Amino acid sequence: MVAVLKKITMLRERVQDWTSYPFSIPTINHLKELSLHSRICFLAGENGTGKSTLLEAIAAHYGFGPEGGNRNFSNDSTESNHSIDPLRRALRLSFDKRTGAGFFLRAESFFNVASHIDNLDKEPAPAPPISTYYGSRSLHTRSHGETFFTLLELKFRRNGLFLLDEPEAALSPQRQLAFLILIHDVLRKHKDAQFIISSHSPVLLGYPGAQILSFDDGRIHEITYEETAPLQIVRRFLNYRENFLDEVFKETPSLFKEKAK
Repeated sequence: MVAVLKKITMLRERVQDWTSYPFSIPTINHLKELSLHSRICFLAGENGTGKSTLLEAIAAHYGFGPEGGNRNFSNDSTESNHSIDPLRRALRLSFDKRTGAGFFLRAESFFNVASHIDNLDKEPAPAPPISTYYGSRSLHTRSHGETFFTLLELKFRRNGLFLLDEPEAALSPQRQLAFLILIHDVLRKHKDAQFIISSHSPVLLGYPGAQILSFDDGRIHEITYEETAPLQIVRRFLNYRENFLDEVFKETPSLFKEKAK
């Protein structure tokens, strides 16, 4: 699969302060250039390693709303948007074909996007209500998981750049498998569709032929599915559950001490 967004470059001469956020994050600090060779790319790694930060900057550069949505949400102004702006300005995105279409989906701010749609529909307008394009009713009227997957089905079945930040947070394991089927169907039918997904899910990370970029060890580097930490941890848990948990429980005091430092 040939990537639509093929290269992400850090224009390092545009960075004024490498010690300030988000450039203080090691992976962002060391970023020079990323080449994408698949139309589905996963960003993997521990919390705080910069996955969501880079994804948000790509979304902002592309014109998506800072809390999610498509280019129609681009005028939203949030603290997150301001903090990520220096990184947005320092990035160059190189495309084989830029359609301008797509969607940015953040699990943690999805509630705010749904509320924004409801608020816009309260304003008088000559056009059909925005909710018409989101299942014809408020996204708040469904469960979080149902709403999330409904949005995937309505907004992701076309050409475009689709960015998702930890979608598994709203999806059961069964829904995650259904999401993989949806991705497969979209990529098969739409040659100019591309997915970039930040994820901890061993189910999602297992998509065949996906490029996986690890943010661990202070640098962004490509790894195989077998090398992903979520797979290794879940596999060890399932195969050696009692011994694994005994080890984890013994390490708990030291883990809390590390977090407290």
